[in-house]
Amino acid sequence: MIPLRDDNPSRINPLVTISLIVVCAIVFLWQLSLGGRGDQQVTYSLGLIPSVLFGIHHLSPDLVMVPPAATIFTSMFLHGGWMHIIGNMWYLWIFGDNVEDRLGHGRFIIFYLLAGAVAALGQIAVDPTSTLPTIGASGAIAGVMGGYFVLYPRSRVLTAVTLIIFWEIIEVPAIVLLGFWFLMQLFSAGSIAVTASTGGGGVAFAAHVVGFVFGMGAVFLFRKRATRPWEN
Repeated sequence: MIPLRDDNPSRINPLVTISLIVVCAIVFLWQLSLGGRGDQQVTYSLGLIPSVLFGIHHLSPDLVMVPPAATIFTSMFLHGGWMHIIGNMWYLWIFGDNVEDRLGHGRFIIFYLLAGAVAALGQIAVDPTSTLPTIGASGAIAGVMGGYFVLYPRSRVLTAVTLIIFWEIIEVPAIVLLGFWFLMQLFSAGSIAVTASTGGGGVAFAAHVVGFVFGMGAVFLFRKRATRPWEN
């Protein structure tokens, strides 16, 4: 199932959501401009490598661009290919504006970065000795989707559903679409443990699961207090 749009208009201009998409797009174009070897070097320099983060291994001096702990955040803005970034940014565009609306700009960016950090740590816990870099915004976006799941379960999402060789466009409640997505990630994470990398093309299913669960719980702490009718 591929979400196309929701029926939940945002009451604010989603500046943070748009900014995150723009920044990720600029970084991705920068990666492409470096060529294959340069892109690989940046992936190892700014991607999250479990064994480097935990001090088991160390990067060569020419690859060190930021402290290992900083790669928890820098890795969120790197992507491994066109499908990787398009898929992530599409989901962020559909679900991010409404969560940003409910949280407010400042709370939303903190929520997003924390979701990404927690998701990344959840992923590398699968194999803390791995020397492969994990990159991508999917853990943070999974957190946004978890927040949407809690805040807008009855929203309708126009969704493309594949039926073997045909596609059908239907409206699906958000709780069904996102619940199905989460169960698929949970099943995949339980079946295989893969660390995402540009070289191996793996999918960080554990990050998706951890990010989604974090988003479901943390959104209660970050959402703005509802304004009563008599308050301005």
